Amino acid sequence: MKKVRIGIVGIGNMGYSHAQQILAGKVSRMELVAVADESPDKCARVPQVKSFTSASEMMASGLIDAILIATPHYDHTTIGIAALNAGLHVMVEKPISVHRADCERLIAAYKGREKKQVFAAMFNQRTDHYYKKIRELIRSGELGEIRRVNWIITNWFRTHAYYSSGGWRATWAGEGGGVLLNQCPHNLDLFQWMFGLPVTLSAHCAFGRYHDIEVEDDVTATMTFANGATGVFITSTGEAPGTNRLEITGERGKVVYENDKISYTRNEIPMGDFSRTTPHSFACPPTWDVTIPASGHGGQHVEVLQNFTDAILDGVPLVAPAPEGIHSVSLANAMLLSAWTAKPVTLPIDGKKYERLLKAKIAESAKKGKKKKVVAVVPVDFSKSFAK
Repeated sequence: MKKVRIGIVGIGNMGYSHAQQILAGKVSRMELVAVADESPDKCARVPQVKSFTSASEMMASGLIDAILIATPHYDHTTIGIAALNAGLHVMVEKPISVHRADCERLIAAYKGREKKQVFAAMFNQRTDHYYKKIRELIRSGELGEIRRVNWIITNWFRTHAYYSSGGWRATWAGEGGGVLLNQCPHNLDLFQWMFGLPVTLSAHCAFGRYHDIEVEDDVTATMTFANGATGVFITSTGEAPGTNRLEITGERGKVVYENDKISYTRNEIPMGDFSRTTPHSFACPPTWDVTIPASGHGGQHVEVLQNFTDAILDGVPLVAPAPEGIHSVSLANAMLLSAWTAKPVTLPIDGKKYERLLKAKIAESAKKGKKKKVVAVVPVDFSKSFAK
């Protein structure tokens, strides 16, 4: 194989953006040959290639070697399993599934296929040089043992028009959640990618606080890690101007990432050692003020697609293996579970229990019979969404 023939299922905002990037030749050795969507109008947006009304038709056509799944969230699991069973290489948009139990089903379908098929997730922010540098500082031990993590990520502001742009948006049945399942999978993935998963978590979620929706649009979560470190994660789609500030305190100092700048206040002596050895009551360890250089936000969606292609053709390691996507879903589920039950939760959560509660939310919503109004909105270039 000299080129990867890919088909995209779901030609909404993200699917169309991926199609345009591939057609523009931005992904070397990848060729877009087909698209699939139940809406003929959406397929007509990509007239250069063969179109299908379903993913199954496209997969059975023999035209594609790989599939990119950019459908509403619940379909990620069913289409992903079908594509893996069809022997295709699979790239799935975030989140890989709506809930942990579906993640487990999807990952189980990949078991035993690792040597023949490539299975990746579109966690494009893993290519961001700022986050890569922060992860390097943590993993190398430069920061010492982590004591506290705070991430305020409220610059995901969304308008009422956004939530009215699709009947599936911001519903338990269509999306499975709100800010945690739509915008924050990127941040939750980066969070676990850098710090690992907490062992306990407690969250307050406001449902429809700022918008006429049934899912969460405002979240504050606190967590505890195995070593006793604590974390706070705050997000919302209802604050403008929003904030994106990540603050990490370790034995060797404090790192702050905000406004495309990583600042590092480094203790000359680790804080624990200093506290135990100094004879002074109100002293603090001397510090260095360090600016950590990073060379921009990386290749984002295009880089992940290129990596996917290179993994298929050359066997290079993946930036974002899809099975790792269960971790960000687990964090999102844990926050919602804690909010629903008004109790702290322990990770990993019981996926089957969460699935039952989610289905109850869907049934309750259906019983109310409220029909969502859908309106046309101005198209968005989602290829620039990494800035969030």
